[in-house]
Amino acid sequence: MDIETEAHAVHNGYFAADKKKDARGNVRLKDSKGEGKTQADESAYQLIMQDKERLLSFESRLKFIFSHSALREGWDNPNVFQICTLNETASVMKKRQEIGRGLRLAVNQSGQRVHGFEVNRLTVMANESYEDFARQLQKEIEQDEGIRFGVVEKHLFASIPITDDNGETGYFGTELSETVWQHLLEHDYIDAKGKVQDALRANLKANTVSLPDEAAEHAGAINAVLRKVAGRLNIQNRDDRQEVKLNKAVYLSPEFEALWNRIKYKTTYRVDFDVEKLIECCATEMRDQLRVGKAKFITRTARLDVNRGGVEATEVNETPATYDQRDFALPDILSFLQNETNLTRRTLARILVDSGRLEAFKNNPQKFIEQTLQIIRNQMRLFIVDGIQYHRIGDDSFYAQELFDFDDEDVAPLAGYLSSNMLEAEKSVYDYVIYDSDVEKDFAQAFERNDDIKLYAKLPPWFQRATLISGV
Repeated sequence: MDIETEAHAVHNGYFAADKKKDARGNVRLKDSKGEGKTQADESAYQLIMQDKERLLSFESRLKFIFSHSALREGWDNPNVFQICTLNETASVMKKRQEIGRGLRLAVNQSGQRVHGFEVNRLTVMANESYEDFARQLQKEIEQDEGIRFGVVEKHLFASIPITDDNGETGYFGTELSETVWQHLLEHDYIDAKGKVQDALRANLKANTVSLPDEAAEHAGAINAVLRKVAGRLNIQNRDDRQEVKLNKAVYLSPEFEALWNRIKYKTTYRVDFDVEKLIECCATEMRDQLRVGKAKFITRTARLDVNRGGVEATEVNETPATYDQRDFALPDILSFLQNETNLTRRTLARILVDSGRLEAFKNNPQKFIEQTLQIIRNQMRLFIVDGIQYHRIGDDSFYAQELFDFDDEDVAPLAGYLSSNMLEAEKSVYDYVIYDSDVEKDFAQAFERNDDIKLYAKLPPWFQRATLISGV
């Protein structure tokens, strides 16, 4: 840590399309071409925009860079570890460019890449507009990488490399990975679906996670994987916690009683639809929309040089090649689609045959499977929406309206946090709505503003509906 350099010497800036003076008045800022007006301007421009090696060296005292419209695409500095956004913008592209400044692997003073999360960790001091952007970016990463943030899969640890007593390198394996998963479940670190609990986040922070004996020697690698998926510990301010109270004006109103008498019965519902019609629609959609060209591969050949500095690779040539289905065994498409859709193999086979597009499967099996799965899922959603039918379990099986009243000793009170998940309400059965997402919050606010809505209620956790899908 540099504690000797004066504060004004550790920060500077380059501002495109801005000709105002800085706070000290002795540096005139650059225009969009980077043409400085003073010697100090030229020096700052040279250091920040052109002389990357000197900027990264310990000789440079510059630690903080202030910029406007300059440090986006084309500015390559791998050693960016903090980004503080001072402006409010809704541009997704601009946010991607800003984040991209800090997602490069850092380099040391010899110019070599440094690996590991202990060094390569980006911290963004973000404004409120980043919340939706971060959420969407996380979803994209989940889809592209096949991981689920906040969920521990049984196979999550299978690919961890390990070294045996003979010095040979292998992998953790699925069997031992499932053993670790079961151990986490038994210690309430995750729930039955693998969702991470706060107990795991707290123990990860304190480095006290319990692991089975057979996996203890690999605790470091296992904890590193868990930290990737666990996310941050959700800490709430206890002073903001408040129990909701019954809004008796709504609860005792004839309108709420009439509403509750319509929905109070315990039910099951089935999704019945015409299988023949589903097959026809899926086959037609595949015939008209499926676009699968031949897969292409690129083979790159490189020359390896081994010296004291390590192994260096120099690319020699690049050869494109077209996929030939005769060279590879085709995957079991029926088993894959059956696992993903829960349709029978007979139904899936008919969809594929009736589409007349099976020849395209040989060109690019992966792309064919992905597009086929998307088409079938989209059609199933349409059929499910149109085919839902509810059935009462019986006239004597229902939820009592008194379950809303917390004065009953058998009813557990609801509580939330004023600063994060509670919305004051006048038309709801309670004085506050405890929401679990921004969608629920917006929904409740719209109800409160709409003069045509007399009352509404978010159904409590004890109100449940069973689900059964049939007809396939």
